[in-house]
Parts: sequence; C-alpha cells; structure tokens
Amino acid sequence: MIDLGDGNPIVIVPGIQGRWEWMTPAVEALAASGRVVTGSLCGEPNSEVRLVSSMGFDAHVSLLDHWLDRAGLDRVTLCGVSFGGWVALRYAVARPERVRALVFASTPGPGFQPDARQQRYIRTPNLALPLFVLTSRERMRREVKAAFPEVRDRFHFTRLQLSRMARAPISPSLMARRMKLALQEDFAGDARQVRVPTLVITGERGLDRVVPIESTHEYLSLIPHATATVIERTGHIGCVTRPDTFASLLRTFDAEVRIGAPASVAARIH
Repeated sequence: MIDLGDGNPIVIVPGIQGRWEWMTPAVEALAASGRVVTGSLCGEPNSEVRLVSSMGFDAHVSLLDHWLDRAGLDRVTLCGVSFGGWVALRYAVARPERVRALVFASTPGPGFQPDARQQRYIRTPNLALPLFVLTSRERMRREVKAAFPEVRDRFHFTRLQLSRMARAPISPSLMARRMKLALQEDFAGDARQVRVPTLVITGERGLDRVVPIESTHEYLSLIPHATATVIERTGHIGCVTRPDTFASLLRTFDAEVRIGAPASVAARIH
C-alpha cells in the first residue's frame, strides 16, 4: 500500500495491469495537492492480498478493506482507473458506509465485452504477450501525440513511462484471471445500487482505443445523478498523460462532494 501527502484522502485503484507504479504521474500529482492512497491489485508481488479464486471478484473488496484499515480511513472518495473502476464499483456496493463518492476513469461499462483481440489475450495470456506489447504501443501512439505535440516532450514521457513499466512488470496470467472473474459479474446490477455522487471521466472520442467512450458512459444512465467530464487531448491513459488535469478534476470533485455541490465539476470540459 502507498500512502502519500496530507489532507483530504483520495483512494485510487489501478487498471488491469495491476501495478500502481504505472500510474505514478497521477499519484504524484494527487499527493502534491492532498493525501492519496493506492497500491497494487491482488496477487501482485507488492500486494498483501492474494487473488484467491474461491473468493471470486470480491477478493478486491478485501484488498480495499486492507488499504483503508491500514491508512485509518473511515470514508473516502474512491477512484478506479479503467478495470479499477469495476473494483471501485463493487466496493461502493459492498461497503457503502466507507465510500463518500465514486469516480470512474475510462472504466469499461457494465455491458463491456472483450473484442476478438482481447479475447485472445484472455485465452492464451503468456503466448499473446508479444502481440499485446506491440499493439499497445500502436494503440497509444495517437493519444500520446495528442497529449504531447512536441517531439521532445513525447520522447521524454515515453522514456519515463517505459522505465516505470519495466520496473513493475505485468503478469499476463494474473491479468487474464482478473478479466475472467470480472466477466462473471453483474456490474449493471451493482451500478443501480450506487447512491453516492459519481463522476465519469473519459478522454476525447476517438483517442481512447481501449474502452469506447460510449461504454464508460453507460454509468450515466444507471447511477442516479452521475455526471461526466472530458480530459482533452488524451484518451485511455489521461491519468498519466495529463496527470495535473486528472488530479485537479478529482480534487475539485472531492471538495464539492464535501460541501454538497458535486454537479458543477461536470460542466467544465478540460
């Protein structure tokens, strides 16, 4: 578990790769403006909770219990990035007394189904790893170029992010297990039970080539009073390509939830 900064806490859950280190720019930006708690998903080498098959997807509930208990937190704003949004959603339903507000950042909608390429990764994760790496670079190229128009800035970002990824390598088999468990769940049913203020963040249409924006926006029709906003010049990985904007959105939303006026953040397009 990682616990940084001072002030009002925000808890952030990483994506399918499971490693918090891949979100380092977002974690640092959040820590600069308050307190942030995060960590790696169940089963990762630096996680203190195993991904136990008998527990199903709810193993992640135990993980977040562990984070909040260790950090001494009673009630928090909980943000899930991509796959992490499913974890945040399940926790908000399982532990409503501990979640003040909910944020989905480019999270697959409840009706999301892997495409043919993604299904190959799930069926044969280790064999498909080289293809995953190759296609990931191509999928992100346009998004990174939009976020960093200058070649020098683009090169600097890419070098740092690849370095973080190399130091926190993924486990294809764990990623596949996470997705298999998730695809058995009724996240639409979960979403209909959410009663806390909810913010849905996406990148620009056409720049997210991992999760269609329409999929993420499914939460707007399922969760009462959920609102949406856009981070411009990015797609699926806005938390790392534009971390300051991402952190500002979360901090503003959290502050407005605390004073009882969360809807206004959605009116601002970043």
